[in-house]
Amino acid sequence: MSLRFLAMAEEQLSAALDLMRRLPPKNLKDNLSSTIALVPDLVEDLLSSVDQPLEVMTCPDTSKEFLLCDYNRDGDSYRSPWSNKYSPPLDDGVQPSAELRQLEMAANETFDKYREQYYEGGVSSCYFWDNPGGFACCVVIKKTSPKKAHVASEDDDPRSATVSQGTWDSIHVAEVAVKEGEQRAKYKLTTTVMLSMDTTCELHGHSSDLSGNLTRALERDKGYSASDPTSHIANLGEMIEEMEGRMLDAIKEVYFGKTREVIAQARTGVDDKKVMQQSLMAEMARRRG
Repeated sequence: MSLRFLAMAEEQLSAALDLMRRLPPKNLKDNLSSTIALVPDLVEDLLSSVDQPLEVMTCPDTSKEFLLCDYNRDGDSYRSPWSNKYSPPLDDGVQPSAELRQLEMAANETFDKYREQYYEGGVSSCYFWDNPGGFACCVVIKKTSPKKAHVASEDDDPRSATVSQGTWDSIHVAEVAVKEGEQRAKYKLTTTVMLSMDTTCELHGHSSDLSGNLTRALERDKGYSASDPTSHIANLGEMIEEMEGRMLDAIKEVYFGKTREVIAQARTGVDDKKVMQQSLMAEMARRRG
């Protein structure tokens, strides 16, 4: 393979990733499919570099739902964290070591409870794989608010429309470097949150779409128990909880705060017009009196 070809491929990949960042996140899946159709040679690079909205599949063996992502994919098959089998079946698919598989099972049970307590629904999955000097894992959580109609009357303010449909996808990827002699480990966590919300008020012909993604990183050096490998799960859980709290606050400030600010400056609300009219009428009545 010539250096010229490699340089061209790198340039195409850079342009494709830049394009993905600029297009609406809500349509990311369709946009990614279209981009791959244009440059099929970059399919693996694009799939591993672009975080996509999570999809749900049901495990054929356990009938439990699990999430699909690049970290449990091998070719066109996806590994279930519940049965440790690929669907569609794959004989030579990548598997975690026996010891790491036990840790993966414990993590799935733990984060399933975390998801239920914090999200009150949705689906979560954990995937572990061996890594030089330790291991790596991915914790993914998806919560979808089903589409619902917004019931409104003619007197309602269009600005009071509620969310008619929404989706939250969080992808936590962690690398754990174990220092066995010191019984300490270095945890590197990278989190991506993808949020999509629709508000619709048919009575006023009002609709809006708010979607975007945010990525942050966090590093911690923590102690762990050599006799209890699940202590890694406790350390990771603490970091993921902290990271999700931070990112939720950031999303509230960046997306909701800025959106309200722009809307407030872009137009005068119905209530403000009424106040101005009433004030003007009161002033006219005072002068007449």
